[in-house]
Amino acid sequence: MRFFTATVLGLLVPSLAAASNLSSATQLAVPADFKPPQVFKNTNLVRNTNLEKGYVRETINVVVENIDKQSQSDYYIPFPVDVFDRVGGFEVRDKKSTDEGRFEVDITEPVSSSGTQYFVVHLAEPLAPKAQITLGISYSVLKSLTPRPAVIQQNEKQYLTYSFSAYVPSAYQTVTQKTKLKFPSTDVPDFTETSGLKTGADPERKGATYTYGPYETAKVAPGTEQPITVRYQFTNPVITASLLERDLEVSHWGGNLATEERYWVRNNASELANQFSRVEWTFASYQKAPTSAVREIAYPLLPGSVDPYFIDDIGNVSTSRYRPGNGKTAANLELKPRYPIFGGWNYSFKVGWNNDLSQFLRKVAGGDSYILRVPFLQGPKMNEGLQYERVVIRVILPEGAHNVRYETVEGANSNGLPGANQINASLSSFKTYMDTLGRTTLTLEVDSLTDEARNAELLVTYDHTLMDTLRKPLTIFGGLLTVFVATWFIGSIDTTIKKR
Repeated sequence: MRFFTATVLGLLVPSLAAASNLSSATQLAVPADFKPPQVFKNTNLVRNTNLEKGYVRETINVVVENIDKQSQSDYYIPFPVDVFDRVGGFEVRDKKSTDEGRFEVDITEPVSSSGTQYFVVHLAEPLAPKAQITLGISYSVLKSLTPRPAVIQQNEKQYLTYSFSAYVPSAYQTVTQKTKLKFPSTDVPDFTETSGLKTGADPERKGATYTYGPYETAKVAPGTEQPITVRYQFTNPVITASLLERDLEVSHWGGNLATEERYWVRNNASELANQFSRVEWTFASYQKAPTSAVREIAYPLLPGSVDPYFIDDIGNVSTSRYRPGNGKTAANLELKPRYPIFGGWNYSFKVGWNNDLSQFLRKVAGGDSYILRVPFLQGPKMNEGLQYERVVIRVILPEGAHNVRYETVEGANSNGLPGANQINASLSSFKTYMDTLGRTTLTLEVDSLTDEARNAELLVTYDHTLMDTLRKPLTIFGGLLTVFVATWFIGSIDTTIKKR
């Protein structure tokens, strides 16, 4: 009996082990009057700003030269404090060696004296004196577009404004620089024209592309601003998810990967000047006229996805259509909310589906380790784009999984994610039906993402032994056996009253 009790207790001992690569985002401490050392010079800088979606996407190519007498490896990139928290998917690569992956990036604490916060780029190898390197810097800026006018009629065109500095914010002297703006159309009624910064017209206009510069700024102090504002047509919704909770539940027994995503969405487009008119909306929908409202949401799913559902706060939403994929063809879930989501309106919903686990999980030969490869983010795929203020991903592993590790898959191009040191990762236990210890759960939290993260993949490795697999049935069997033995023992007790 003691052996049986020890065996049952052994099955109940927690096997949740902390993974060695779990971390939380940290900030480097700097003095209140911190200024980066002037050891670099930007000899040529080109900034490309894409305004074709509901958020700003910037790519900067800059030739950096070491002007110090010693080798240097830390390059600082400044942002105003009020903008820093809205910068997403920040990464830096060697433009001439993109296959080598991104550079490691840290962030500093806000500098109170200047109202600036820095990304610190650690070059793979220290840059020798007078040597040069071409950096490719890419990132998105969320919630940086403002509708003007802020209130419009239901079928009226929408215009957005974007303000920035013609001089790219830099911690170092920049010799020459220019900025290219890519608009969604040629309808740009208002834009700032500069004078005295260069010869000729500024900006130079060519179709939907406007170019400010090039400017000779060798004598311009770093941090100098030259305000620019543009206003352009964007008759599309500006979709922002304030929160996305994404759960991936792995079942070894059922051979299933269950996915559920919960969204809290807001349309940051121009608000309606009058009450919503169903008649006008029906007429515009029939004509398929452009609108700043969310009419439907296209949701691509991986091949083999089955059993989709679409639920909002009221219940199941039947106004959706599912197109299953065949073989290698992706499935498509077309979501149509109960009502059009106009500017300033909110909508919360959840979607879910199942996949065959064998498409994502493989076992390492000769061991008890498993490798799970899943999309980091799926979500809607829409021309106007989608921005996420906060994303929480939970990978719910089988009960007893331990030695959990994760990594994001890097490629030659940006995957829309920040560095691993800017992703908060933790382990916990999640109890479901008939669990004993609860399922090992890896939780990842990241702020300021865009739909470009749909190209990212997540690798999770963990150990799961045969004893971990049998823990639940053996525990249930042990519990039933204990009840049976206890019942037999109690029933065998003689409770009759006898004479002495």
